[in-house]
Formats: sequence, C-alpha cells, structure tokens
Amino acid sequence: MQIILASNNKDKLREVREILEPLGIEVISQAEAGCRFEAEENGKTFTENARIKAKAALKATGRVCVADDSGLEVNAMGGGPGVYSSRFCGDRGYPAACREIMEIVDTQGKGDRGARFVSAVVCVFPDGDEIDCLGTVEGTIGHVYEGEHGFGYDPIFVPEGHTRSMACLTDEEKNAISHRGRAFRQFADKLKIHMEKESAKE
Repeated sequence: MQIILASNNKDKLREVREILEPLGIEVISQAEAGCRFEAEENGKTFTENARIKAKAALKATGRVCVADDSGLEVNAMGGGPGVYSSRFCGDRGYPAACREIMEIVDTQGKGDRGARFVSAVVCVFPDGDEIDCLGTVEGTIGHVYEGEHGFGYDPIFVPEGHTRSMACLTDEEKNAISHRGRAFRQFADKLKIHMEKESAKE
C-alpha cells in the first residue's frame, strides 16, 4: 500500500518511513507525488492541524494521505509553544528557539522543567474514511543544548527515563519512544484493521 505523507520535511519522512515500511506500507512525500499545496494550519489542536494538512493533500491528489502535526508543550510556558511550535521557531532557526525556551524555563519555571512532545496523526481516504491517533512522550527541558541525531527541539528535551536529550539517541532508540513513533505505530495498527475491513467487503 502506498500513502502520501503531507510533508516535504526530509527528517520527518525518514522517521515515518522507518516506522511504516517494515509493515509493507510505502510512504512518499507530497513532492514525490507531484503534489503542491499550501494548507493554512489554523487549528486549535494538533489533531485539527493534521486533519487540515491531510485533507489538503487528498484534495490535491485524490489518494490516501496522512499528515502529522507535532510540537513541544512546556509547563513553564503554560503549555506553549504547543501548536505554535513551528511559528515560535520562525526564521531564526531551532537552535535559537531552543535556547530561548531554556532561558524561559531557567528564569520563570520556578523549578518546573516538565515538558512533553505531542504528535497527532490523521489519515484520510478518498471514500471519506479517516483514522486519527495521538502520541505523547513526557520529559523535561534539559540544562544544556546537546546531541546531533535529532531535529527541531530534540536537543533540549530529555525524555522520561533518560539522562540525555532526545538528540543524543540513535534513530532506533528515538523511534521506540518518540511521540511521532507512538502515534504512527497506533496508526499502523488501525490501518491494518481498516484494510482488513475493506478486504472483507470485496
């Protein structure tokens, strides 16, 4: 089965492929599908934003499309940057955004370094069916910016049960515990059930 990932982010595409391809699911980017579109991510939740992107890709291609929206929620920022994680980074780049978050936690956190990564996955089908999943991983904001294996806010996020940042983990270790890994494994399980039901109709 082939699914279009509504993204051209190479890091995200690699991570999703590593999770889904062993299950016999071929994942291609929207660029590889010849799909160009701009989706206005104005949802109030990660799930709403993922649904907006997936439906925009479906409208452009007429094929099965999946999208995820993910971000970092920091207790000291009242759950921010949350759905605005990408916009919080802006054009300055993630290293600068990461250091600002560490500064906020250090100066305003009152000792609370708690944080979590959240990933919502929505898959839409041409016949109107939909699958949605949510994955989270709890952790803390680290005291240092470290690691070269991750991307985004990984270098400052220390997952629960670990002593170093997400960016210090191997791809295999990260996929086993990451928010996106958890969401896409849920998706893979639900997709199998969906495919079995569709096959039974034939």
